[in-house]
Amino acid sequence: MSWNQYYNKISDVCTVIAGQSPAGKYYNKEGKGLPFYQGKKEFTEKVIGDPTTWTSKSTKEAIAGDILLSVRAPVGPVNFCSQQICIGRGLAAIRASDKVNKDYLFYFLRKHESEIVGNAGAVFNSINKMQIGNIKIPIPPLHEQQQIVAILDKAFAAIDKAKANIEKNIANAKELFQSKLNEIFSQKGDGWEEKTLGVISTKIGSGATPRGGQASYKTSGISLIRSMNVHDSGFNSKNLAFIDDIQAERLNNVTVMEGDVLLNITGASVARCCIAPPEFLPARVNQHVSIIRPVKETLYPKYLHYLLTSKLYKDKLLGIGEQGSTRQAITKVQIENFIVSFPSSILDQRRLVEELSAIDSKVLTLATTYNRKVMKLNQLKKSILQKAFAGELTEKEATI
Repeated sequence: MSWNQYYNKISDVCTVIAGQSPAGKYYNKEGKGLPFYQGKKEFTEKVIGDPTTWTSKSTKEAIAGDILLSVRAPVGPVNFCSQQICIGRGLAAIRASDKVNKDYLFYFLRKHESEIVGNAGAVFNSINKMQIGNIKIPIPPLHEQQQIVAILDKAFAAIDKAKANIEKNIANAKELFQSKLNEIFSQKGDGWEEKTLGVISTKIGSGATPRGGQASYKTSGISLIRSMNVHDSGFNSKNLAFIDDIQAERLNNVTVMEGDVLLNITGASVARCCIAPPEFLPARVNQHVSIIRPVKETLYPKYLHYLLTSKLYKDKLLGIGEQGSTRQAITKVQIENFIVSFPSSILDQRRLVEELSAIDSKVLTLATTYNRKVMKLNQLKKSILQKAFAGELTEKEATI
């Protein structure tokens, strides 16, 4: 069935309210006035989350049932408004008239989340009230809109349930691996030793940002490893920076060698660690990453990596204990004084690493398989939405 005869502009069937931010002096965290939302930071899957800021002076407002549209990069994400709120410049509210079902409108905007364009066809980093109003939307009779919403609700509920089960399975697999890590590294029996990293390492230290900062980075050269590259699950080469020989020479005291354990020591990713990847060596580290170079005859690097990624030791490294505080930075002295437990036999350490690697590999394979399933479910959502707004959706086609 063709819907060409049903197309209207959003401004014909909705009221569009462009956000406007009050002066900062009216903001507060104490709940005085209306909840204030500046952009999509508090967006969830469907209904906007709890506020973190309020304003004692309101400018533009949205009410429960309005659809909130992110109008500044990123343009397109939508959420339902759950109460009367004040909206800033990063949001617009779209209020459905009696000509359009608000859930139908929500699904339409969700379908176009990544493709909201202007009349000239260019993708916008921001979009204004007039451009929103000019978006064309098919408006079939209300009973057809309600039928489409009912089918989409049922299909999306089934997809979300399937995704939740998959994500639970991934979490269970990771929890099982973490449980095994804690079981191994809590041992302190015969043949095990306890020593500080400073005693059993030949190098502990971080680097610095090259002179000129990011402007000095090259498209090739010597790798500069930053905190964004260091993950517990392994080295992430995305956004790997490069520096020239002159800059690298200034950081020669933090030259990364094969087998070095890399530890993030500042910021949100503090305490993440991985083994330095041989394929990106020679390399240097900046001030947010520390090299830990264990004495290989005493401590097997991969054993140390697994130890530092276990919750048992990560909590110790972060200083989580009776005080309830978490370190936002780890100093060289704290690393040097950090006590680790290990089998005195390197062969025993290797045996444990082989055991953990086998489990880790299975968990990774399982997670990869599950993530593919999640991607397929997300694609299925897009396919169902595509059919819904082409007038081609039936109960059968939306069955999961």
